[in-house]
Amino acid sequence: MAPNLTSFKDDALIAFDNLTDRASGLVNPSIRLGVTGLSRAGKTVFISSLVHNLLNGGRLPVFEAVRSGRVSKIRLEPQPDDAVPRFQYEDHIAALVRDRIWPDSTRAISQLRITLDFESASGWNRLFSAGRLSLDIVDYPGEWLLDLPLLAQDFKAFSDNSVARARAHGRAKLSADWLTLAQSAGPTAIADESSARRLAESFTAYLKACKADASSPSTLPPGRFLMPGDLEGSPALTFSPLPDLPEGRAPKGSLWAMMERRYEAYKKHVVSPFFREHFARLDRQIVLVDALQAINGGPEALLDLEQALADVLACFRPGTNSWLSSFLTRKIDKVLIAATKADHLHHESHDRLERITARLVSRAAASIGMSGAGLEVMAIASVRATREATVDHGGHTLPVIVGTPIAGEKINGDTFDGERKTAIFPGDLPDDPEVLFRALDADASATTFGDAHPLPELSFVRFRPPHLEETGGGLKLSVPHIRLDRAMQFLFGDRLA
Repeated sequence: MAPNLTSFKDDALIAFDNLTDRASGLVNPSIRLGVTGLSRAGKTVFISSLVHNLLNGGRLPVFEAVRSGRVSKIRLEPQPDDAVPRFQYEDHIAALVRDRIWPDSTRAISQLRITLDFESASGWNRLFSAGRLSLDIVDYPGEWLLDLPLLAQDFKAFSDNSVARARAHGRAKLSADWLTLAQSAGPTAIADESSARRLAESFTAYLKACKADASSPSTLPPGRFLMPGDLEGSPALTFSPLPDLPEGRAPKGSLWAMMERRYEAYKKHVVSPFFREHFARLDRQIVLVDALQAINGGPEALLDLEQALADVLACFRPGTNSWLSSFLTRKIDKVLIAATKADHLHHESHDRLERITARLVSRAAASIGMSGAGLEVMAIASVRATREATVDHGGHTLPVIVGTPIAGEKINGDTFDGERKTAIFPGDLPDDPEVLFRALDADASATTFGDAHPLPELSFVRFRPPHLEETGGGLKLSVPHIRLDRAMQFLFGDRLA
């Protein structure tokens, strides 16, 4: 069951915002699409490629409204929320297409509006007016999404959860310094600013180490500790969980009471405004995950991703709005979990990646009691950086992928310069995901993870974006992708019917 994240005051403000949005939507119909993802999943690349392919006549055979020719015009327009930074599409697509470098990752919330003029497929609808739909893309860091469950947790629950994860086998080494410092403080220690700062700095260092660790693909809350912005150094970001807190109230004047007060301030001034002003106004959502990295990282990384997906799904309020209720409250009625970087595999493994991710999602959804209605899983590549080929190896034909490794990448001791192409055999995913998850369950019940497990070894190479030829007018061709059109059809194709 999803946690209750809002107060009565929050609900009233959310209802007012939704009334305002719906009133505006009567004149200019729109849909708000949230785009987020776990670490290194490619949110910026996804938005840039989606917009570029829409604006430049990209190959989108599964996106029905474009394929059938019913879309007559697509254009960027000023976004509706003037206080939200604009997603700098032009800069990001220039980095991808002109410079062939991957754009910087999401560090804060941003927004972009793209409007489509279309002819409805329904003759009845065509009698009244020409169709128009504005897609408001809201880009936000996955760290912010994983903060939302904090709204339903008091400081003790937050501390217990954080410490339990820190003591788990995969994070024990990363958290050792912080846990030692936190345990030495104790729940009855006297409140002291220097102690609070040392604890917060040590806790932040642990969170950064987790984010950088390949075996920990998910991000731990509080997310703003990793991207503090103008809150850096504020009391709302100068706290830490405390281990082994007893039941009851914190002693007055204690370090425990100080940390608890600052934790509540973080929820009030950081998490709650994001939920109320942005997240609660979304209609559809895509969550990008780097499942390949988790698979390659071993059982701990895959179990970590499963727990992160459970945390993500717990944030959503799935369901379908009635016409009347949609004016007061919003429910995200479609959620897409997209396993990215499918171009790092041969197409023979794309369905396998999708099945493994779907199995992860179904287990995560079951763990929180969420039904699968409106939930879809896809394997995609927002920008296809490779092409497929075959090579003869010892009398056997191997399927390989060909691309240009990023400068500095090494394969079998060979360092690449960012210009030379190469072919690699990426490895195979298991055809039956149940084999994988039976081993995960066995490893999860053990005190330590065994060295032998059936997770496949994949060859990961970071490739540069593809080289695109210029047309006669100097314009670049549309960006190649894998199943981006299928994602568009699921997320907003029904609103163009």
